[in-house]
Amino acid sequence: MTDIAARIAQLRAEIERHSHQYYALDAPLIPDAEYDRLFRELQALEADHPEFASLDSPTQRVGGKLLDGFAPVLHAVPMLSIRTETDISDGGALAFDGRVKRELEQPDAEIEYVCELKFDGLAINLRYEHGVLVQAATRGDGESGEDVTQNIRTIRQIPLRLQGSAPPVLEVRGEAYMARRDFERYNEKQRELGLPTLVNPRNGAAGSIRQLDPALAARRPLSFFAYGLGEVQGWELPATHSGILEALATLGVPVCEERAVVRGASGLVAFHQRVAEKRDALPFDIDGVVYKVNNLTLQARLGFVTREPRWAVAHKFPAEEQLTVVRDIDIQVGRTGKLTPVAKLEPVFVGGTTVSNATLHNEDETRRKDVRIGDTVIVRRAGDVIPEVVGVVLDQRPADVGVPFDLFQRLDGKCPVCGSHIVREEGEADWRCSGGLFCPAQRKQALLHFAGRRAMDIEGLGDKLVEQLVDGDFVRTPADLFTLNLTILAQLERMGEKSANNLLDAIERSKQTTLARFIYALGIRNVGEATAKDLARHFGGLDGVLQANIEALQQVPDIGPIVAQSIVAFFGEPHNLGVVQALRDNGVSWPEQVVIQQTTPLQGLTFVLTGTLATMSRDEAKERLEKLGARVSGSVSKKTSHVVAGTEAGGKLDKAQELGINIMNESQFIDFLRKIENQDET
Repeated sequence: MTDIAARIAQLRAEIERHSHQYYALDAPLIPDAEYDRLFRELQALEADHPEFASLDSPTQRVGGKLLDGFAPVLHAVPMLSIRTETDISDGGALAFDGRVKRELEQPDAEIEYVCELKFDGLAINLRYEHGVLVQAATRGDGESGEDVTQNIRTIRQIPLRLQGSAPPVLEVRGEAYMARRDFERYNEKQRELGLPTLVNPRNGAAGSIRQLDPALAARRPLSFFAYGLGEVQGWELPATHSGILEALATLGVPVCEERAVVRGASGLVAFHQRVAEKRDALPFDIDGVVYKVNNLTLQARLGFVTREPRWAVAHKFPAEEQLTVVRDIDIQVGRTGKLTPVAKLEPVFVGGTTVSNATLHNEDETRRKDVRIGDTVIVRRAGDVIPEVVGVVLDQRPADVGVPFDLFQRLDGKCPVCGSHIVREEGEADWRCSGGLFCPAQRKQALLHFAGRRAMDIEGLGDKLVEQLVDGDFVRTPADLFTLNLTILAQLERMGEKSANNLLDAIERSKQTTLARFIYALGIRNVGEATAKDLARHFGGLDGVLQANIEALQQVPDIGPIVAQSIVAFFGEPHNLGVVQALRDNGVSWPEQVVIQQTTPLQGLTFVLTGTLATMSRDEAKERLEKLGARVSGSVSKKTSHVVAGTEAGGKLDKAQELGINIMNESQFIDFLRKIENQDET
């Protein structure tokens, strides 16, 4: 029994260490599979030996029984709100500094402040007794909140036991939030299952914590940052607020690194401006910054007014959500043919600018939100992100509001730009224009893709040049690139004789290509490099691809009905066939291949690469796999044989785990390659 108790203690410590590395420091030390193995071993031991149960065990994070309700919790120290500075310009920082100096009667002093982020989540109080988390509560009305301990235990960033020497009582206050990446992943999974999605990360965080079913809360990925203290017993406080944050970090409590100690109003202004510039790049939502007088003695002198501390203020950024009215719903054609419903709005100031258009994403989202012409809607804009309609305020819907949105009926089944048929593949959320190379709305992107390094590899044909060629009506399809001459190029900005000749030489060289590159260059929906190579290997020439029906295409390895339908639809448009013929007439050619079946070590296997590899580029890994006969795909499916996961692997890794597909880390992948390559040489 002594050995069992020791092993349980060892496992708990090891799992908590790895959890802290993964969730708080974002620097995992072991693969997920090894973490899962340790966790399962601990679960089994605790199940067999319930006498060793402990509240600080990592197994207590997974959610318990369904709650009847949340018990009230009286805060030992009230959770006060902070005054909000409504002037979103630099004046907010200047006004706060001025008030502090007046209250302290130090008009010429340069006060030291701590600057932090104002997280857009839910305020939480964590109570630790002798280092063990015993209770978690919401802010509530400031005097009392709700006991949400079971749900808070599911947040893996929050330590169940503090590191090092902990005081008898330590209440940590902070914000539970949902990171943007976790929010998107959760919604993606919900959509795949046909279940409701979350409106925004803040609602996701608040809704998760106030779930009566802790098991459901456990499935919603939340994070936490500490920013202050509640009740403290038996702990000598540091002299400054910045010292408190550093001390909490040493105890294993997550504290946001995006903070600064500054002096005077100029320091506050600089922090506010710096964060505003990087706000959209942060991995979580914020709605402002917080300034606090750093010295705790000065905080005590300043005190409180109407239950708000005089020594702190929240300096907000422009609001990111506002109400407005939908005047019409327009349909835009994107660069890849995607048809996007766009709400034409009564202009409203949101996210720092006046917004009159907002995306509705696709027909399904428009119907799910039931957005209709005449509705009052919530519009969200975060920085440079395209404004979107978050939801409808049904209480304000007029009696004569329009009918539910129907994209196909609205367009009579045709692209509003080029008149080609619109299609929606099975399982897809988006309608698309089938015009492809012919559609003016898709022209610029089609040309850039066609000229790309992995396609026709026309060096020097970049964004600005393509924009001039299309806007000047010199190039309508990729075939027109091969009719360019010095006279035309001389009319373009920043195009000297040498540059023009270099481009014409690159265009001429690109005429000699491969069938796989040519097929990929056409930009057929769902046809990437790997599929283009599969088609070239299977058919040997372009005519075979053009003549193939859906059944024939599905004889190609790893091509299913969706991809086959995309190919048939593309070549079924006369416009696209005309472009292909014009390219051939202008001299684009490739050697016809003889289809030979040969055996290679990894023939028939499909690999997916995800994340960042430290020892080689993704292109190098792909080239080595393909040389051994493997197919490298961009998405995970039941047909995937192996997934290679580097650092910061995302949704592909999650899907591979769900499907039970073999996963290799970088070290295992390198060993695997070396072994296969050595076998191939012998």
